[in-house]
Amino acid sequence: MEPIPITEPELAPDDLATLARAKQALEAQPLAMKLASAVGTPIERLLERLPAGAHDTIADATRRALDASLRAAVATLGAPAPTLAGDDNGAAPSRAPSAKPRDWLHKVAVATTGAAGGAFGFFALPAELPVTTTLMFRSICDIARSEGEDLREAEARLQCLAIFGMGSHEQDEQADFGYFVARGALAQAISKASSELASKGVAAHGTPALVRLMNVIAARFSAQVSEQVAAKSIPAIGAVLGAAVNTVFIDHFQQTAHGHFAVRRLERRYGSAAVQAAYRAIESTSSGRASRSRA
Repeated sequence: MEPIPITEPELAPDDLATLARAKQALEAQPLAMKLASAVGTPIERLLERLPAGAHDTIADATRRALDASLRAAVATLGAPAPTLAGDDNGAAPSRAPSAKPRDWLHKVAVATTGAAGGAFGFFALPAELPVTTTLMFRSICDIARSEGEDLREAEARLQCLAIFGMGSHEQDEQADFGYFVARGALAQAISKASSELASKGVAAHGTPALVRLMNVIAARFSAQVSEQVAAKSIPAIGAVLGAAVNTVFIDHFQQTAHGHFAVRRLERRYGSAAVQAAYRAIESTSSGRASRSRA
């Protein structure tokens, strides 16, 4: 007797449209290209002009910034999700999508820190980056909650932190769908770290699983912070352009968060296999853009 073939559930038209928008957000042009458009200079050229020791400074500032976001996430774990900028009542999140996140409010706040960074240059990085990253993390949490994530759960909060490690897929360009490759690279580390957080709470900070996860995220995020810093390295960049660079920076990660948490919401409804199959069937806007640039 032949086995009965198992068919995956088909996504409803509205959900398929949501998935198409998510894929477009997740496969948008790399951050370096967006920053180059903002400042009018290739980022690769600006990276070469960074002062000696800049990458060590960036790596250290990145790690401190991510650690501040992790501490904020762990400190309130298990309690109702904190009120984020733009919230009216701070109600505990549900698994159903909630009110739309106010991305613009976080953009304004991050633009303000960018203006300060633009005025004081590279030396402002150690002070500016933790503030900028914390604001971005809060925005990501806001987006996650809008897609039905329960931010009282350790795994949901680590998924928010992991967005900083999903913002770049350049190394996965040859994959059929690089988002799932990048996500899969973080999945095991997130699972182990969330288990430690769920069982140990605040005491889990500094445990091997969390350290490994932070190392993976920091390595990926640091590369994009370097691109952001390079964009601000133009002599006399000023406050206006510094604000513009930071706006591009947060928008890049907001779009990644919108795409990622929309995919997770659909997976809760249809299952991972069905969503991945549908995702793969959608024509990639980024591949179309790449083919046109090669023509």
